Amino acid sequence: ILYWLRPGTVRLPPWPDRVPLTAGSRRTILDVALYAGVLSSLLYLLVAGEQSPGEALVLEPGAVAVTLGLLALLGLRDKVSFLASRVEVYGLLMLIFLFPPGNLIVAAQIVFVCIWLGAASSKLNRHFPFVVSVMISNTPWNKSRTAKKRLWVNHPEDMRPSSFAGFAAHLGTVMEFSLPLLLLVTAGGTIGALAAVGMIIFHVHITSTFPLAVPLEWNLFMIYGICFLFLENGDVAFSTLDDPLLIALLLLIGVAMPVLGNFRPDLVSFLPSMRYYAGNWATTQWLFLKAAMAEEKLDEMIKKPAPVVVRQLSEFYDDRDLAELMLASGLGFRSMHSHGRALNGLIHRAVDNVEEYHVREGELVSGVVNGWNFGDGHFHSEQLLEAIQERCQFKPGEVRVVAIESQPAHIPRQHYRILDAADGLIEEGWVNVADMVDRLPWLDGSATPEFPVDVIKA
Repeated sequence: ILYWLRPGTVRLPPWPDRVPLTAGSRRTILDVALYAGVLSSLLYLLVAGEQSPGEALVLEPGAVAVTLGLLALLGLRDKVSFLASRVEVYGLLMLIFLFPPGNLIVAAQIVFVCIWLGAASSKLNRHFPFVVSVMISNTPWNKSRTAKKRLWVNHPEDMRPSSFAGFAAHLGTVMEFSLPLLLLVTAGGTIGALAAVGMIIFHVHITSTFPLAVPLEWNLFMIYGICFLFLENGDVAFSTLDDPLLIALLLLIGVAMPVLGNFRPDLVSFLPSMRYYAGNWATTQWLFLKAAMAEEKLDEMIKKPAPVVVRQLSEFYDDRDLAELMLASGLGFRSMHSHGRALNGLIHRAVDNVEEYHVREGELVSGVVNGWNFGDGHFHSEQLLEAIQERCQFKPGEVRVVAIESQPAHIPRQHYRILDAADGLIEEGWVNVADMVDRLPWLDGSATPEFPVDVIKA
C-alpha cells in the first residue's frame, strides 16, 4: 500500500502518447500526491456521511466525486495503481452514490449481476477446464489422490484436464449464468432465496480452494452483497432505478466495456473486461542471460523497496538452489494452464539455449518493479520492458520476453510477441488454442514437440 508513495519508482501510463502530461515512466511528486489523495479521500468516506433520524447513512456525493476524480487522474498517470483499486467493481458501485439514494439497491444489484454474467461469459472457452483441474488439485481440503487423478486424462503421463474436470468447470459456469438471473427477476421469495444461497455456496467454494491470484476479499464482499442486496432487499422494485444517466453508465461500464474487452483484449485489461479466473489471460515470461548477470541489474538500476524474488527467497532459505527450485515450481504451475504450455513452446523461439537464461514469470518482475501484479500481462509486456531498458541499458540478447495476448472471443488463436530489451520486437505471430490445449505441460516429450506457430513478422 505504500509502494506508490515512493517518488522515482516505475509507473505505467495507459495512453502516454495521447493524454497530455502523462508521458514518462518515473513516479513524481504529483503521482504521489494523487495516490495520497485517493487514500485520504477513502479514509474520509469511511468515517463521514450524512444521516437523518431514522434514515440510513448516506455517503456524501461530493466526497464520492472527489474520490472518483482523484482515482481517474491517478489512472491517467499510472494504470497499475488504478486497476489495483478494482475500479470495475468498487469504482462502479461508488458511481451509484453520486445519484439519489432511491436508485441504490437496484443499481447495485445490476452491478453484481453484470459481474457474474461477465465472468460466466468469459469462461465459455477451452482454457477454463485447465483452471479448474489445477485449482481443485491444489485446494487444501482435497486430500484424496483418487479424486485428484480423476481431474486428469491419465495422471501422471497425460496431464490434460479430464472430462470430469470439464464437467465440473462448466457446471460452475451454468450456476454463474443461471442463479444471478434468478436473483434479478424473482424479486426475493423462495426461488430468490435459494438462488442467493446457491451463489453464497459458489463464492464459499472459490474461497475454500485458496486459488492463486484470486482476491479472496472480493469473494467475501460478494457474499455480503448477496445477503444485503438480494436476501434483505430482493423485493425492491425495478422502478426505483429511474435516473437515465445512471442507467447509461451501468450499461456502458457493466456491459459495453466487457464486450469490448472480450473482442479486443489487447485494448482492455481483463479486470474491466470481467474475465476473472477464466484461464484466458495475457501473460509473459522473461529470460535473463546468466552470464551477463542481467537479472541483478534490476536491483542495481531500478528504484524499488524490495529485491528481485530470487534474492528474497535466497535470503529467507539461505540457499540459492532451493530458491531457484521454488521459482521453477511457479513455472511448472503456469505450465499446467493452456497458455503456459504455449509459453513452453515459444521460449525455444526466443533464445537458442534456454539453459543460459534465468526464466522468470512476468508477474514476478511486475511485482517488484510495478509494486503489484494480478495476472494481467499488460503490466509486464512491452511498456514495462521499455521502462526497464531505459534504466538498465541491456545489450542485445541479455533480456528476452515472450508475451502472449488473451484469446479474442471470436478468434480461436492468441497473438504472441518475442521481444528483446535492446532490439525491440524480433518476432510476432499467432498460436492456435487447439494446439495449446493438446500439448502436455513439459518442455520435451509433448504430443507436438515442435510447437506450431503462424509467424507474421520475424
